[in-house]
Order: sequence, then structure tokens, then C-alpha cells
Amino acid sequence: MATSPKITTQYASEQFVESCGAILFDLSVNQNKTVCLIHYRAKNEWLLAKGRRNCGESRHEAALREVGEETGYRAHLYPVKMYTRAPPIDEQGHMPDEPRSYPDLTEPFMVTIRQLGGDSESNVKIIWWYIATLDEGEVAGSRDGEDEFTPVFFSLKEAVEKLSFENDRAVLRKAVALVET
Repeated sequence: MATSPKITTQYASEQFVESCGAILFDLSVNQNKTVCLIHYRAKNEWLLAKGRRNCGESRHEAALREVGEETGYRAHLYPVKMYTRAPPIDEQGHMPDEPRSYPDLTEPFMVTIRQLGGDSESNVKIIWWYIATLDEGEVAGSRDGEDEFTPVFFSLKEAVEKLSFENDRAVLRKAVALVET
């Protein structure tokens, strides 16, 4: 039996956890876009809202649920123009596997694969990232998320600087670029 010539890593279900998150924007005032970060008080860290996907839950449902739980805000996925390697929903025949730009997508715009624990290659967290905006009637301000988090809206530039981890900054920069296009 031949082995694939491509570098391949496989994980059994007990070796990975799927998380989903969304970058929560307030786009109600076009010139003054803001983004919500959560302050994890126990470690004094500024993070993006995300969490584990439950069994039977879709990725986008998990992202919106986690944003709601951690920030206290109701939100919906925000369609953006972006490149993806996925074919269109109405694919006709063979399409080459290459990036194409599509308008109004609410697909994940980024994925993070994080090694977990001591045996770094045997356990991973896969984080699917979406873009979301506040539901109509929601107003950015004083809200309570889960007990350990305080949600705060920042200007886009300030939010990038405020995040505690460079990997989160890269995710936020990509989301900002997509929202501003």
C-alpha cells in the first residue's frame, strides 16, 4: 500500500478538540467601527471570544453561542468578500483547487491549530474563526459575559494592540482587513 506523497497528520477524536470563535464588531457607526475583546480577569489577559463546539452543533452555531456566552451580546455572522479554496455551492463539474474570491461569505475566514499539553504532537485544538456583528438593537456598552470575562469594545487599532497574544492579533488583523474591504 502506498503512502501519500503529501505531508499528512491525522488525529483520532480523543486527540483533538474543536473550538469556534467570532470576531465581534459593532458596525452601527460606519466611520467608528469597534471590536469586542474579552478581559480574562484571572490571568489579566485580553482575548477573542471562542470556545469548544458541542456534539451535534454546527461550527457557526458554536461560534455565535460562545460569543453570546462570553460577551453577553447577541450577534449574527457578517458576510464578507473573501478568498477561499472551497468551490461555490452551485459547483458545475470539476473546479481546480485554488483560491477564488466570493462576495457575501459567512464561512470561517481563518483556522488556528494549537498544540496542547506535554506531548505536543498528539493533542491539538482546532479553532475555526468567523466574523460577526451585533444584532439589531444591541448596543455596545456595559454588558456582563460569563463570570470570568469582562467584554469591552475598542477601536480597531487599539484592539489589535490590546490583545495579549500575537496569534490573536494575526486573526484580528485578518478580520479587520475583510470588514474594511
